[in-house]
Amino acid sequence: MNDLNTILQIFEPIALDEMESVKLLNRVDSKYAIPSSNIVDILHQLSENYRVLEVNGIRSHQYTTVYYDTHDFALYHQHHNGKMNRYKVRMRRYEDSDLNFFELKFKSNKKRTIKQRIVCSDFSKKIKGKKRRFLSAKSPIDAEILNPKITVHYQRITLVSKQLDERLTIDIDLWFENETEKSNYNNLVIAEIKRAANVRSKAAELLHLHHINKMSLSKYCLGISSLYSYVKTNNFKEKFRDINKICYEKH
Repeated sequence: MNDLNTILQIFEPIALDEMESVKLLNRVDSKYAIPSSNIVDILHQLSENYRVLEVNGIRSHQYTTVYYDTHDFALYHQHHNGKMNRYKVRMRRYEDSDLNFFELKFKSNKKRTIKQRIVCSDFSKKIKGKKRRFLSAKSPIDAEILNPKITVHYQRITLVSKQLDERLTIDIDLWFENETEKSNYNNLVIAEIKRAANVRSKAAELLHLHHINKMSLSKYCLGISSLYSYVKTNNFKEKFRDINKICYEKH
């Protein structure tokens, strides 16, 4: 972690208000699974073309996210079965900024990701009041059938291209919990490039040079399958095998 903090100091900082033009709520996402042992070297090579988000002097930020699903994990199974036009419902807290958002993510049949969210005064897991109204207005999902299923914890580093047309999030120290179990993936780094379709990504080119390929990877699905042994995972088995290799065989 000390090496990581040292490398982050090399980057030019960017403030939250400067990132307004890089919200990319309607975007193309590319995800990558990276061994944690490689991330310092990769960050060093990215420092020439990207700036790092800094808030109150902090460059690696703690996130806590609660994901909701039905009693039979309908939203999870839609993802598992490759269904397009699917939703994720979550409550997210930015621990260092004391900010809370109720969020809805929609993956279209054109593989576009559209995220909508509202600010909340606290981190309550209950879907009521304006959260319920928001969900009803923006999706066909009934809040009554949803319950919190997992909580995801991680540190996030956010890089922004110096052209202000791309964001790269790097999630480290990942772990999951539900009411009875915990699952740790701290050897895994999940990177996600977020950009408009016509933007060339220096980060994607660098990861390709490191022989790190795109992977369709959902923290929610990884967490659900880790904590609930009875959910269907057939279509994820090869992917999870690759993740285990990244976590354990390359160190």
